[in-house]
Amino acid sequence: PSIMSTVKSIWWIFLLYTAIAIILLFVAGMPLWEAINHAMTGLSTGGFSVKDDSMASYGAVIQILLIPVMVAGAISFAAHYDLLNGKIKKFFKDAQTQALLLLVFSGMVVLTLLNMDSYSTFMQSFKYSAFQFASALTCTGFQTANIASWAPSSKMILSFAMVVGGAAGSTAGGIKLFRMILLAKGTGWRIRELFLPPNSSFSHKLGGKTLSDKEAMEEVNEAAIMSFMWMILLFVGIIILLLTTSGTLDNVIFEVCSAQGNVGLSTGITSAGMSPAAKVMLIINMWVGRLEIIPILVFLRSIISGHSIF
Repeated sequence: PSIMSTVKSIWWIFLLYTAIAIILLFVAGMPLWEAINHAMTGLSTGGFSVKDDSMASYGAVIQILLIPVMVAGAISFAAHYDLLNGKIKKFFKDAQTQALLLLVFSGMVVLTLLNMDSYSTFMQSFKYSAFQFASALTCTGFQTANIASWAPSSKMILSFAMVVGGAAGSTAGGIKLFRMILLAKGTGWRIRELFLPPNSSFSHKLGGKTLSDKEAMEEVNEAAIMSFMWMILLFVGIIILLLTTSGTLDNVIFEVCSAQGNVGLSTGITSAGMSPAAKVMLIINMWVGRLEIIPILVFLRSIISGHSIF
């Protein structure tokens, strides 16, 4: 398909899903103007709200409806295109879609169990845990709970989700599911090689395609390098915030993961009263997290060398 047809397809997919989300939220009781805003920011995984308390003041029905909206935003547009063209099996066979749905459901369950001490009933724990996890993994940033009061283990689960992020080809941030799948497959391939006889080989399958040894190695190496550089910047951000704020280690890790994953969930550290150094560091985390490492390196190289990137 041409670039123009691809752009048109993305627009139609986004407009269709936005219209559906607006209708669902409005029928559930959200005022029309608020439904329009939250449908757009939920589907685009932006997370902005017209309310000071984000989604906390809305009822359970609206919060439940927003979960599939956020998840839809974290699925690649290519997968949505397949779904809308009737290729349902292909949609559910997509590796990133499978990984996202698996992480969403398993993460909700694990976080609910970890938060049982923070809430009086299982359903109350599930209500807050499920929403926060979906918001973190999809990198949306809608918030309904005081995450600062949660146990460090719960914050680390959410931090992990924000680092992983959504699918490549979606609006979500994070390292991206495709790279995490590559790293997992690369590890499996390497372990398998150790148990094979010398000079033997096996097929490297990825997303329905069979890769040569060289292609598989290149894909895994690229994913490993990008993930490693991503984690280095994350580590730098954590150190800077530990030195410039009074936040505890778990809260600082959470805050930096949220910034670099372009999420927006917060334990309260990020505020107008932060030191300039902390603000600059989070700006860098957000900027690099959105544009990714390689484009930033190319941009910096063009400045240093004096050559135009265009």
